[in-house]
Amino acid sequence: MSRIPLDPATSPSFPKAAKKSLGDQQLRRNVRHATDVIQAKRKKMVEERDDWQDLRESGKQIREHTLRYLDQYLEEFERNCTAAGGHVHWARDGKEACAIVTRLAKEAGASEVIKIKTMTSEEIHLNNALEAEGIMAVETDLAELIIQLGEDQPSHIVVPALHKNRHQIREIFKQKMGLENLGETPADLAEAARSYLRHKFLTVPTAVSGANYLIAETGGVCIVESEGNGRMCLTLPETLITVAGIDKVIPRFQDLEVFLQTLPRSATGERMNPYNSVWTGVHEGDGPRNFHVVIMDNARTEVLADEEGRQTLHCIRCGACQNACPVYRQTGGHAYGSVYAGPIGAILTPQLQELHHAESLPYASSLCGACYEVCPVKINIPEVLIHLRHKVVEKHTRGIGKLNPEAVAMKVMANLFRSEARFRAAQKFGRSAEKPLVNREGWIGWLPGMLGGWTQARDLQAMPSETFREWWEKRDKKEAR
Repeated sequence: MSRIPLDPATSPSFPKAAKKSLGDQQLRRNVRHATDVIQAKRKKMVEERDDWQDLRESGKQIREHTLRYLDQYLEEFERNCTAAGGHVHWARDGKEACAIVTRLAKEAGASEVIKIKTMTSEEIHLNNALEAEGIMAVETDLAELIIQLGEDQPSHIVVPALHKNRHQIREIFKQKMGLENLGETPADLAEAARSYLRHKFLTVPTAVSGANYLIAETGGVCIVESEGNGRMCLTLPETLITVAGIDKVIPRFQDLEVFLQTLPRSATGERMNPYNSVWTGVHEGDGPRNFHVVIMDNARTEVLADEEGRQTLHCIRCGACQNACPVYRQTGGHAYGSVYAGPIGAILTPQLQELHHAESLPYASSLCGACYEVCPVKINIPEVLIHLRHKVVEKHTRGIGKLNPEAVAMKVMANLFRSEARFRAAQKFGRSAEKPLVNREGWIGWLPGMLGGWTQARDLQAMPSETFREWWEKRDKKEAR
């Protein structure tokens, strides 16, 4: 039942994938409606707080401090988790993390595991790795269940099935659950999912979860969610295996105070998540008997070493930047070719993957700054996008790359901008050269060669008959007479 996961190494570039998404009117309507609803709720909840900017600043400072002393806090988490009866495993990359989880599941005698929604497991394609070893992973988050049953791919960090509407979900449930007489109200769909999952919760003895936070001070794992499925996965199975990136650690239990206020407001426009679970080791007569935490690097230390890109690791996976992004709102998430879509995906994916697998993503942004304004931990996403664009340009202009047409064109433009005389001459040349292409309304609908990219999806307005500088100079001369 595992689907083909989103993989930047095999996905088409963003411009190609986005063009396909732009032609899907139903997808665009679904994404626009869902993001409009979430943004309106978020705005209302944020405006309730007079100290919202203080909370954002606190979140930023906690994340900065944690990353500065990350090695110490990870070791502290391991000590305290082990002392509480948990087992900590370290994985250098996704392949190693998958191997550890598979081994632990086999040791538990599992042929099936229930899962809480976890972006980290999507990042490393854990479901497929388990299935290859004969272990079926069953998603219990409602949106993830819809994606899994529909053999689809997630398109949003918080709401993975955001691109599906109610009628499409009903058809999936009817076909995959064999419910011919299924009603079409939200309550009908929720009841169908509840009945389907309840049997799994009561019979499958092994669970896999992600983690919103690893608390160094206590060795506890915090998971926040809205449906209660996570609480069922945490409490009912005999064995619980948690997979988390090294960036998920926070120093103190008290630090949750900030994130449990900013995360739900930013993610779903709620004052708090309905279910906030903190799990620390094992306890007699309460919850799993075996508790494992797999802490994974998977290129995060390389991101940490990059002074400008480091702030990407501040992310608390709220998805607010996706809802605010004009590019994401038009294309949806699949065009990004990664489980991390939207503005945060445009900076996270190229850094976690090899850059050449995702070098079109830093350009999947208008740099309008809307993502920075809504980020609850103040990640300056436009700044990181420009940093990554610089890396892409550097890579393509090394050696013989200096001769590629775009690099040559940029050098010519740079020379023009360095000289007022050359710039004025270029403007005059441009006005003459464009004349055959300008229509009666003063627009250009087609440009030749590599310039054609400007007119593929929009018309270009013709240059004015005189520039502002020329008009100003004429005005000065008239006043001087």
